[in-house]
Amino acid sequence: MNFNKAEFYRSYGEYSQLPPSDRTEIAFAGRSNVGKSSLINKVFNRKNLARVSAVPGKTATINFYSVENIYLVDLPGYGYAKVAKSDKVRWSGLIEGYLHDVRKLSLIFQLIDMRHPPTNDDLQMINFMIESEIPFALVFTKADKLSKREREERMQGFAKEIPYFDDIERVEFSAQTGEGADKMRQIIEELAEEN
Repeated sequence: MNFNKAEFYRSYGEYSQLPPSDRTEIAFAGRSNVGKSSLINKVFNRKNLARVSAVPGKTATINFYSVENIYLVDLPGYGYAKVAKSDKVRWSGLIEGYLHDVRKLSLIFQLIDMRHPPTNDDLQMINFMIESEIPFALVFTKADKLSKREREERMQGFAKEIPYFDDIERVEFSAQTGEGADKMRQIIEELAEEN
């Protein structure tokens, strides 16, 4: 798969606008400011494929990117307090609509900031995916910000904080160093080949 050929396809601000699902989709989920856009840019070797913002809660749409025979789906970040209630309702409608829809969703990369325990929103999302039997992998972002010892401590913490932790595929990731990008590309390629 030529990851450099990934390109922006379209943004959708309302669930009713989503196109029918005609190919494999791999989604990226996580709280606001967890680093979804930076991760997408790093994995696909592109500086500005996904727009990176210093302002949390900036991605207010579901953004579709296409590469070869699959769609990559960047879901709006959740859990950011400083947005209007009407926006929160629209975002949750978008995310829930997407996740409840009949789609060719092969995997969700669930991003969690490695420096902190998972938020209630993270755990709610993980429990939802487990209960709905949606395949997912955990991606621990900002790994470069921790020392080796701090990382080990956080992973031990996650093992207690996240249900079924030992059964879940995990990637430690850094958009700065590129750590974990190859593993994510490998997972994406395997899913693309299966479909």
